[in-house]
Amino acid sequence: MLLQEAAAAGAHPLAGTAAEWIWLVPILPLIGFLINGLLSLSSVAKLGPKNPAEHHAHHGDHADDHHDAAGHAAHGHGGSHDDHAQPARHRYAAIVSLVGPAVLALSFLLTTTIFIALAGAHAETPFVKRMFSWIATGNMGIDASFQVDQLSMVMAMVITGVGTLIHIFSVGYMQDDPGYPRYFAYLNLFVFFMLVLVLGANYPMLFVGWEGVGLCSYLLIGFWFSEKANADAGKKAFIVNRIGDFGFLVALFLLFANLGTLSFAGVNAGADQLAPGSALVTTICLFMFLGCAGKSAQIPLYIWLPDAMAGPTPVSALIHAATMVTAGVYLIARSAVLFSLSPVASLTVAFVGALTALFAATIGLKQWDIKKVLAYSTVSQLGYMFVGVGVGAYAAGVFHLVTHAFFKALLFLGSGSVIYAMHKAYHHTGNHDDAQDMRNMGGLRKFMPVTFILMWIATLAIAGIPPFAGFFSKDEILGSVFARTHGSTLADATWLGIPGSTMLYAIYVMGLAAALLTAIYMTRMMLYTFHGPNRTGEAERTHLTEAPWVMTAPLAVLGVLSAVGGWLNLPAFFPAGPVQALHHWLEPVTGQAALRVTKGAEAHLEHSTEYVLVGIAVAIAAIGIAFAIARLKPQALVTKSQSPASEGFARVLEEKYFVDEGYDKVVVQPLLGVSRSVLWKGMDAGLIDGLVVNGSAQLARGIGWVGSRMQSGQVGTYAWVLIIGVVAVLGAFSLR
Repeated sequence: MLLQEAAAAGAHPLAGTAAEWIWLVPILPLIGFLINGLLSLSSVAKLGPKNPAEHHAHHGDHADDHHDAAGHAAHGHGGSHDDHAQPARHRYAAIVSLVGPAVLALSFLLTTTIFIALAGAHAETPFVKRMFSWIATGNMGIDASFQVDQLSMVMAMVITGVGTLIHIFSVGYMQDDPGYPRYFAYLNLFVFFMLVLVLGANYPMLFVGWEGVGLCSYLLIGFWFSEKANADAGKKAFIVNRIGDFGFLVALFLLFANLGTLSFAGVNAGADQLAPGSALVTTICLFMFLGCAGKSAQIPLYIWLPDAMAGPTPVSALIHAATMVTAGVYLIARSAVLFSLSPVASLTVAFVGALTALFAATIGLKQWDIKKVLAYSTVSQLGYMFVGVGVGAYAAGVFHLVTHAFFKALLFLGSGSVIYAMHKAYHHTGNHDDAQDMRNMGGLRKFMPVTFILMWIATLAIAGIPPFAGFFSKDEILGSVFARTHGSTLADATWLGIPGSTMLYAIYVMGLAAALLTAIYMTRMMLYTFHGPNRTGEAERTHLTEAPWVMTAPLAVLGVLSAVGGWLNLPAFFPAGPVQALHHWLEPVTGQAALRVTKGAEAHLEHSTEYVLVGIAVAIAAIGIAFAIARLKPQALVTKSQSPASEGFARVLEEKYFVDEGYDKVVVQPLLGVSRSVLWKGMDAGLIDGLVVNGSAQLARGIGWVGSRMQSGQVGTYAWVLIIGVVAVLGAFSLR
């Protein structure tokens, strides 16, 4: 009835529906932040230990809470063999455990209601809910407003849905941490900013959320800030992202200077003023992509994401797998109209994405920390998403974003369950081995059968084995690249003198190579973690158990989504289910831009060609899994303490091509040297402190000394000074 009345009045089809309450979707997590934040502040009012690091002795159930400078677990497993007592829970734990996940669950329910309303309304234009005027100066008018359209609701469903599961998992994982309320306050605040990012109706609103999630990422990566390595990891993420944010801001300045608007609707309507392929639109898109490269960890700004594993594992699942790192992909999909006007910028996005996918996959081959394997896997999969949106297959990129949120959150939370079990076993025996190193695991399928099965589902999904979710989304991206090698603006363009069609073929081959490596390193992770003999230790083995239900239940839900999530966007050749459902859903937002890339006709392949490409992709994944099983021998693996140091190219991969060391030598150390010698010693200590501050003090002291010499108390001296002054004045007048 409300829809009929709204239509009769000429209003938007969503007017008067649940969409009017879109503002409440981000406000609910903000309320959770305020409540948990107040509980956190009130709980620290009492005096704590003299040494803040003493709290580690009571936090013995998490392997990623204590790291030495090398990033390995250092301590925190408990004080002695007899120290088996369960740490006392935070006094507000019960309230926090209810409020933290509850606000997310309510936000998810409201988002689902709005999603259903949008599906029923069949709205072709976005519904904008204006809250208040935010910036009104000169010819700039920006409202604080939220936008309901097909893209924003897909993102909101992922954020609130997966976010709710991760919040529930965190109740079990973080239960004994002294900073329990603070953790949930940060987590709730992050979700608030992430929802502002995807629901904002203009670029400044998006940027507020963009900066907010960066702040929360810094807080959560360095959550256990009393250890320098954790604090440094948070600062690294914050600083590297500021480089990308500079590019994003420049893009916004150029947009406003040339279009006079920063609302999504205004930019889409005014994009026709920008000449296709012009230097202006290419510059805007490239600066925007610089921001995306920082937030979504693409070459050369990917270096912060692996170090971000210093934070709690649920943080890695939420921020660094399912939500924040996909913000760059969302930004390009949201700005599809701009990128479709610049083939050069689009090819740059696709090529950098393919290069990142392949580069990060090679590093993942030789990582031993289970979370580091998944970190580089995330960087690689983000590369696939950028390949999708880069070639104009915006729906395919968003599709992989969604399926990746399912299986990568499952992998991270599954690794969290493994770390939880390992750390708990070590706590009982007083063992201080690294509970995150796969060389100390092995044979865990006997002790954690549920986690074992669910993580294999996620592994098959990310490897691209049908019918799991990752197969459909990854295959659609690769197929879209191949389909645009002819008959597209990208194929007709040139990139640094290279024909666009050649670039697209190269991107396709790089995508296949990255898929092969993905299957290998993910199978390697599963073999060394769950198969072969157990290397945990005889005493520890008796304490290895499955994680509590509050942690295992979210894994089961994500396992189902990882298995059937591909049904969201089934290809035409698949005989069951709705065909291209997500693609058709996103058409009102990305359809026009996608058609511009393909010159007005839907990009498609002959069924025979498509079958061949699918066969190649599946064969690549199967070969990778088979190769890993045949080549790797978990029975021959020894524990970390007994393992010899890597040599040759294996060491290069293990040390991540020494990229961090290169940045440190080429960028960080010279910058520190200039700061130390020029800014500190030259400007601060020399010019400001030495000349201005100390110099002015010396000048005042000198003037005072001269004055004190003149105040001798001798009348004769005063008389002579008076005479000399009179003569000087008379002389001045006489000479004139």
